[in-house]
Parts: sequence; structure tokens; C-alpha cells
Amino acid sequence: MPKPGHLQHRPLAARSGRRECGPAGGGALVGARHWLRQAGEIRVSTRKRRGRGDGTVCRRSRQDLRGASGAMIRNGHGAASAAGLKGPGDQRIVRVWCDGCYDMVHYGHSNQLRQARAMGDYLIVGVHTDEEIAKHKGPPVFTQEERYKMVQAIKWVDEVVPAAPYVTTLETLDKHNCDFCVHGNDITLTVDGRDTYEEVKQAGRYRECKRTQGVSTTDLVGRMLLVTKAHHSSQEMSSEYREYADSFGKCPGGQSPWTGVSQFLQTSQKIIQFASGKEPQPGETVIYVAGAFDLFHIGHVDFLQEVHKLAKRPYVIAGLHFDQEVNRYKGKNYPIMNLHERTLSVLACRYVSEVVIGAPYSVTAELLNHFKVDLVCHGKTEIVPDRDGSDPYQEPKRRGIFYQIDSGSDLTTDLIVQRIIKNRLEYEARNQKKEAKELAFLEATKQQEAPPGGEID
Repeated sequence: MPKPGHLQHRPLAARSGRRECGPAGGGALVGARHWLRQAGEIRVSTRKRRGRGDGTVCRRSRQDLRGASGAMIRNGHGAASAAGLKGPGDQRIVRVWCDGCYDMVHYGHSNQLRQARAMGDYLIVGVHTDEEIAKHKGPPVFTQEERYKMVQAIKWVDEVVPAAPYVTTLETLDKHNCDFCVHGNDITLTVDGRDTYEEVKQAGRYRECKRTQGVSTTDLVGRMLLVTKAHHSSQEMSSEYREYADSFGKCPGGQSPWTGVSQFLQTSQKIIQFASGKEPQPGETVIYVAGAFDLFHIGHVDFLQEVHKLAKRPYVIAGLHFDQEVNRYKGKNYPIMNLHERTLSVLACRYVSEVVIGAPYSVTAELLNHFKVDLVCHGKTEIVPDRDGSDPYQEPKRRGIFYQIDSGSDLTTDLIVQRIIKNRLEYEARNQKKEAKELAFLEATKQQEAPPGGEID
């Protein structure tokens, strides 16, 4: 078997003639451009940068962004990846700032960062420390080091700033040479109920993007705590889950429009936004991995990063199993995220080039031939036999292209669920505290907007 980093590449002729239909037993194929070909391009930096002073935004046109290369500069892939670089006509790169807890990172977070990245040329993401989150919001599920690494893995992020302040100030934007910051159309409040973006809003250096409906940490925690499979399909919530959705961490004063549970509805447009449709290029090594990739977490990221290192020019295809298949070999109410949700989570990862939606459990000869796979990888987790008792990796093993990867991470979806269950009361209190602050803020806003001496309609 070829050694990692020295895999053989097929000639151009071997890459041609790809079919557009999926292999038998496997679902649709969706592309996700691997924006960064070099793992070292993402930077974690606390380095200070000199502010611009004038704060002028000089956004280049799409035509100018293409430049001489003829390709849009996106996701740190190209000349827009460094501070101070200028484009055609000495026009400055637009640098965008986002910040947050990014705890239990899901496709809602990724979609916010995707929208923010589209507003500029270079995206810097500040991530708060465990101490800051505990002070203002409540205990995080993941440690700050885990959260830093998760944000780094999102393909629209160019740079990560650890230990970012919880309140976003003009000083922070200037320090990192950013034109403006972007946040979703919900509210983020400090421990004393103040808007964390108040200063940058007043200065006109704040932009808003649409919040992703149908996903929240509240919802995901509920799925873990209750043994329900309603999220595997569009079926109605069970009465038990609906009761949870209506009351989890709910404060006595009512329900905030920003904290709660809503239904996720997958659309083709959403998949298109996350995917790129890029085909493997001559000289690239096609690597296939398969699994549930449920609650896409740092354990998955560590594995995919190691897989990505196996070749000089990797093209990683991730096969996602159907919900019913995952439930067969995982049991309980797994997967916590349904297939559509898992698809978006994996598509957002910079180490993945393409996703097979509803991949067959066994890696068949037809699948390997269809995608012209050079290497098949699996982690150190147990390999559960197929329904007929056969080894799902029998064919790649026979071909000598099967490779087991030790990512060095022991974090699994099961361990994450155990963290949640262990700290259930703390998470309920966190939600109650968060919602109470939001309702108080809404009430104060209404009173400020009310006409003098009059009543609010």
C-alpha cells in the first residue's frame, strides 16, 4: 500500500467519464469546494495590527476580484489572505470581523460565517474564552481550545483570534484592521443586559445577516436528553418533545423570539450555498471516508485533517449514511442530527471536497469505480458489520487501498451526549438566564419606542 504523502496519482484519462448519477444504493452527490489546499493557510493569531484611521471601506467589484487569475478570491485561497494587501487599482481588501462563543458548532454558525465572508474579502473570527462565556451566558459544552479548532475548520474562515472580548468594540475592530463586524439578526447581551454590539452599531460599523432557522443549541440538547426519533424525518414532534421545546430553560416571563426550538427545512438552495460542485482535477488523490458524522465535532475534524494530510493534493469525499442506517449500528435515538443537517455540517468543513448524501454502508466496487477512489480511510472506532454480517470495507481491503487513521482524538458523539446529560441542570439554567435577559431587553426597547404620553398599539 502506498505510504501517506506519497500516493500515486492517476493520469488525466483515468479522471474522465464521470457519471452524473449516483451509484446503486447510494444517494445524490454534492460538491463542496475544498477552499484551502494547504492546511497551514489558516492562522490563529493574537498579533496586533495597526488601525487604518479613516475607516473607509473600499469594496472591489466582482470583476476586479477575479483579477488576472480569472477566479474569485474566496476562503483565504489567493491574494486576499493577508492584511494590508491591495487589489487592482490599489483598492484595499475588505476585512470582516465576526465573534461569538461558537459552542456546539453547527451549520447555523457556518451559515452565519458564510454570509459574513460574502460581505468582504477576508474573514477574521474572534472566539470567546470559557471564563467569558460562563460569566455572561453560562457554562460552555466545549472547551475554548476545542472551539478554536472547530472554527478554524470552517472553510469560510481566514483567521481565528482566540480570547476575543465578549463585548465588541471599535478598539477590537481597529486592532485587527477590520472594516466592520457581522452578526445574525438576533440579540447578544452581557451579564447586565447590554447589547454587546452597541458601540459598533452606533459607529456604523455593524452589518447583519440572516439567522438560520431550524437549528439551535437548545434544540440539539433536547434531542440528546429525550429518546425521540422525530428529528429523523418531517414527522410531527412527540407530545413529550413538544413539551420540552416549549419549556426547556424557559423563564417565567414568556418566550424570547431568539431562544427556542424551530423546525429545520432543507432546501436545494441551502445545499447550493454550502457546496461548490468542483470535480477532482488531474493529479489529485481521491480519498473516500464514510460514517454518520453526527453532531459534527472536533473528533471528526481531527480525523479529516489527518486524512487530508495523506496526499499532496487530496480530494476528500465524505459518504454520509442514511438516518435509518446510522440508527441500526448506533441505536438509541441516533443520529442526533438528521441526514440533511449532517450534510450541511460536513459541507462546511475545509478538509472535505465533496459529500455523498445517503451513501451505501458497504464500500462497494461500484462506488470505488464510480468515484475513481485512490484510498479509503476509517478511524480507530469500531467497524460494525453490514446487515448480512460482512465487513463493509471488504472491497477496499481486497484492493489494498484501505487505510486506518489514528487522529489522536478520543472525542466521540457519545461523549458529547454524556457531557450534556451530566450538566443538564446547568444548561437549563443557562437558557433561562439568557431568555430572561432577552425579554427584558425587548421590553426596554418597546418602552423607548413608545410615543410620549401614548400607548403602544
